[in-house]
Amino acid sequence: MKKNVLIIGAAGRDFHNFNTYYKGNEAYNVVAYTAAQIPDIDGRKYPKELAGDLYPEGIPIYLEEELENLIKDLKVDDCVFSYSDIPYERVMTMSARVNAAGANFVLLGPNDTMVKSTKPLIAVGAVRTGCGKSQTSRRIIELLMAKGLKVVAVRHPMPYGDLNEQKVQRFAELSDLDKHKCTVEEMEEYEPHVVRGNVIYAGVDYEAILRAAEQDPDGCDVVIWDGGNNDFPFYTPDLNITVVDPHRPGHELSYYPGEVTLRLADVAVINKMDTADTAGIQTVRESIAKVAPNAIVVDGASPIKVDNPELIKGKKVLVVEDGPTLTHGEMKLGAGTVAAKKFGAAELVDPRPFTVGKLSETFEIYPNIGVLLPAMGYGEQQLKDLETTINNAECDAVIIGTPIDLNRIIKINKPSTRVYYDLQEIGNPNLEEIVDDFIDKFNLKR
Repeated sequence: MKKNVLIIGAAGRDFHNFNTYYKGNEAYNVVAYTAAQIPDIDGRKYPKELAGDLYPEGIPIYLEEELENLIKDLKVDDCVFSYSDIPYERVMTMSARVNAAGANFVLLGPNDTMVKSTKPLIAVGAVRTGCGKSQTSRRIIELLMAKGLKVVAVRHPMPYGDLNEQKVQRFAELSDLDKHKCTVEEMEEYEPHVVRGNVIYAGVDYEAILRAAEQDPDGCDVVIWDGGNNDFPFYTPDLNITVVDPHRPGHELSYYPGEVTLRLADVAVINKMDTADTAGIQTVRESIAKVAPNAIVVDGASPIKVDNPELIKGKKVLVVEDGPTLTHGEMKLGAGTVAAKKFGAAELVDPRPFTVGKLSETFEIYPNIGVLLPAMGYGEQQLKDLETTINNAECDAVIIGTPIDLNRIIKINKPSTRVYYDLQEIGNPNLEEIVDDFIDKFNLKR
C-alpha cells in the first residue's frame, strides 16, 4: 500500500524534498503541500511538468491553517515538515497537531536530500535568518575570483511565481532580475552577486540547477551554495561554513534546522562582533564548542558605510530593513539601525502610523517589529504598499538598510541614503587561509 504524504512547506525545501525523495517513488503518493511563512504562495499547484509521471494533475498547495482537515480528508499517513527558521517549540507544536490528527510527523535529513556536485562545492549557511551568510558567501567568492577561478553561486529557492518558468533561473546581469520578475526578497539575494560580476542560479529543480551551474557558459571551477534562512544545504558540501549571530545568543541551539546547520559546520563564523556585547559573543562561542567542537572558528565584523551621512546626522529618519530578517528572523535591528546610531540620527521615525495595505497586515502578524520598516515586496501590491508607506512617513530622510537600491524599483519622495556592509574577518584564522587550503586540496590553482 502506498503511503499518502502531505508536505508542510513555504515554497523552498518542500519542493526540494519532493524532487529528491518522493518524485518517482512508487512507495508514496504526495497528495498535497501546505504553505506558510511567505504570503500568497498557496492556491497554486506544483505543476505536472515538474511533479513527474506519477502526478499527471500536479499537486495542490493549500494554506497551513487547513492542515488537520487535509490530514482527515486526504487520508494522510505522513506529514513532512519542510521549512526553516522555526523555534523548537513551534516545530513540536506542529508535530502535536499532526499526531493528534492521526498522522506521522517526519523530518527528512541530508542523506536523502543532498545532491552531489561534480565540481568542488562550498556551502554557506546560518543558524538564523539575517546572520550574514550572503555577505560571507560574497567574501568567499571574492577570494576565489581573486585567484582567477570561475565561481558560480546557487541560492536557496524563493519560487514565488510561476513554478514552471522558475525551474532553472540564471542571473548574470541586472536585466535578468526583470526578466525573471523577481520580488524584492529575490533581488536582495541575487543583485549583490550580479553587481560583483559573478553568476548566480536559483529556481525550483535543484539537481537541474546544479547541472546547469556546473556547465555555465562563462565557466565553473567552484560552486558556492548560498543558503536561505537557517536551512542545511541542498548539496553535499566539500566545505561547510555556518554563520552565527551574537545578537541572538542561544538561538543557534533552539531553532530548526539551525542547530543541524551548526553541527554540520567545518567552519563557524561569528559575525557582527563589532556591534554585539561580550556576553552574546561568549554564549555563541560556548555553543560552537558544545555541538561543533572540531569546527574552525572565524571571528568577524560587519562594518557599515553610507552614501550620504549628512542625511542622517541630527535628522528624523525612517529606517528600512531587510524584510525576512525583521519578520520571521525576529531581529530588532539591522544595518540601517546601526547606521542611524553611528551617524547621529536625532530620531527613528515609527512607520506604523503610516503603513497601508499589506504592510499594515505584516505589523499585525509580527507586532514586535517595532519602529523599523521591513522592505516587504513579495508581490506587486506589497511593493506599492511599501512605496506608499515610505512616502507617507513624516521624516527628514530614509535610511535604506536592504542589500539593494530601493530607488531602482520604487519612487521615494524624500532624501535617502543606502547602507553597505561586507564581512570583515578579525585576526586569525580567517577565510582567506581557509579558501587557500580549499584551493590546494582540490588543486584549483590557475
